Amino acid sequence: MGQAIIVTRTDRTAAELREVAAKSDDGAQVRRLLAIALILEGRSRTEAAEQSGMDRQTLRDWVHRYNAAGIAGLASRRSNGREPFLAEAQMNELKDIVIKGPDPKTAKVVRWRCVDLRDEVERRFGVRVNERTVGKWLRKLRLTRLQPRPFHPKKDAAAQETFKKRMARPVRKRFLRSDPSSLRQRIRPQGRALAKMEIRASRSS
Repeated sequence: MGQAIIVTRTDRTAAELREVAAKSDDGAQVRRLLAIALILEGRSRTEAAEQSGMDRQTLRDWVHRYNAAGIAGLASRRSNGREPFLAEAQMNELKDIVIKGPDPKTAKVVRWRCVDLRDEVERRFGVRVNERTVGKWLRKLRLTRLQPRPFHPKKDAAAQETFKKRMARPVRKRFLRSDPSSLRQRIRPQGRALAKMEIRASRSS
């Protein structure tokens, strides 16, 4: 049998503590109240601890807290959780950064990756996180990781089209001026129908 522990607070009886426990929605507080009720009924510390699902030292600590603060001292302390790394305004700024895309001159990249955004967040906001956290932020902001193929900022679409047209003309002329017999040898069977049409066109020209 364990040594008895003394409850010095006498403003509540064991029956009253059980009534409070029956109304509480804090499971941990209920066990503590019932354990102290057992102590008030004359049970040993070992017996009260075993029936309440805790060890003797833990029960001793809760008795001391009950003696000092009463029932309120037995309530579980709820934490509001860790503060977010970025404030709401910073998250909105991050969303704008992702949508706008990187500046190749300053960011040295043509599209954002999680590792790039991690470094950008540290540079702008002074917050260091891992890549998984950045991925969670993107999902929270409803931003997909799929992005179009990157292109060089100096790419000229008109020049590309002109180049394609210039390259296509010599190839077509060489194809039409080729000897018909050599065309049959170079083209696979499945392309013979198309080849015949090209040969007829070359003869008629």
